[in-house]
Amino acid sequence: MISTNDMRPGMTLDLDGELWSIVEYQHHKPGKGHAMVRTKMKSLRSGAVVDKTFRADEKVELARLDRREMQYLYPDEIGFVFTATETYEQTTIPRELLGDAARFLKEGQMVSLLTHGGNALGVDLPTTVDLEITETEPGLQGDRSSAGTKPATLETGAVVQVPLFVTTGETIRVDTRTGAYVTRVRS
Repeated sequence: MISTNDMRPGMTLDLDGELWSIVEYQHHKPGKGHAMVRTKMKSLRSGAVVDKTFRADEKVELARLDRREMQYLYPDEIGFVFTATETYEQTTIPRELLGDAARFLKEGQMVSLLTHGGNALGVDLPTTVDLEITETEPGLQGDRSSAGTKPATLETGAVVQVPLFVTTGETIRVDTRTGAYVTRVRS
């Protein structure tokens, strides 16, 4: 059990038997009355996002999630296949559980598999991943980094906005939380 004052984005709570991930957190003290904590939480089961308000100092149950390092192997008709590098045990995660994370999965990539009570909940990707651009429009001479952007298709099939000077065949670093271009990766 933790106090609502100790909650932070990214924590997972067990409320009435359902797991909720805190997306946003705000402590609010009105001029009159009791302090409260306003949150925006996402259901790990359905993906629904709801606003929930708690009293300050209210006790809530912190969910115990297990993290296990896994290596992504390949997609199949059900979902995505991962293997434990120590035991070579394979696990298939349904497509629905991965959501946007699936756009940045590259074969051989290491991820953290999140489980609760033996049930897979999803994966935590690294904050950034390096991916090769398979298709984008050619840049024009004189393009600068502060100029506009153009769409680029990555080796995983994801489409991200990149600066005009980036070309097909280059490797770029992408932020997996936002899907934003970070930088070019030099070989």
